[in-house]
Amino acid sequence: MDHYSTLGVTKTATQDEIKKAFRKLASQHHPDKGGDTAKFQAIQVAYDTLRDVEKRAQYDNPQPQFNGGHFGGGVPPGFEDVFSQMFGGGQNPFGDIFGRRSQPVRNRTLNLQTQVTLEEAFSGKDLIAHINLPSGRDQLLEVKIPAGVRDGTVLRLAGMGEDSAHNAPRGDIHLAVHVMPHNRFERKNDDLYINLDVNCLEAILGCSKQFDTIEGTTLEINIPAGSQPGQIMSVQGYGMPLMADPRMRGRLLLQINIIIPRTLTEDQKDLIRQIIS
Repeated sequence: MDHYSTLGVTKTATQDEIKKAFRKLASQHHPDKGGDTAKFQAIQVAYDTLRDVEKRAQYDNPQPQFNGGHFGGGVPPGFEDVFSQMFGGGQNPFGDIFGRRSQPVRNRTLNLQTQVTLEEAFSGKDLIAHINLPSGRDQLLEVKIPAGVRDGTVLRLAGMGEDSAHNAPRGDIHLAVHVMPHNRFERKNDDLYINLDVNCLEAILGCSKQFDTIEGTTLEINIPAGSQPGQIMSVQGYGMPLMADPRMRGRLLLQINIIIPRTLTEDQKDLIRQIIS
């Protein structure tokens, strides 16, 4: 399905419109809320593509594939047999011209990709998978995806790629890791952002609030009196682990979201009028 249709936006949608559409759909279809897993994954894939400027440009303007064409020189199909018959099975006399014999046989690097949740990116993941190599052989992959892995990280699996050419070293596998968007946390480098709702009286007087971190622990934080909408509070050491040193972690940044009540009684309104008069 078209990524724009999946998110319910037009091809001219802004990044803000794409983000708002994703958050709305992710909240509706998240498996934890009884949503359909396949639908949720499709929404995440669409958002992952369209939120990135380069990925979106590639998606909107795919490069044509010239399968079977001869745009890079070389001998057209069937001509090898003609040369073989003309010269008694000997080598192609035009080998130097066409460049066939000057290039050594190599096994290719295979490009694969996988998706992980933000929770899996936080703790790391042992990935086990079977793939079919171009030679037809089944290859078992056991990959340790490191804690703190960032979206777009490419892991090199040396000597695990193509093995069709028996007299050449095996190719590698390049595994691109895509971290799926989260419905509560937004990641920027190794920091995590989350909205923290407080009502207007709590913002005026100050309060304490509890919330769950990415690893599932509960933290309590004091909201100072006079907090303003959009104010950001930082909690050190509760963000994502660093890939280079998982003992170190980024920040957890809480953005204050002040909720204005809409269902006050007349008595409550009168009491507020008395206070502010």
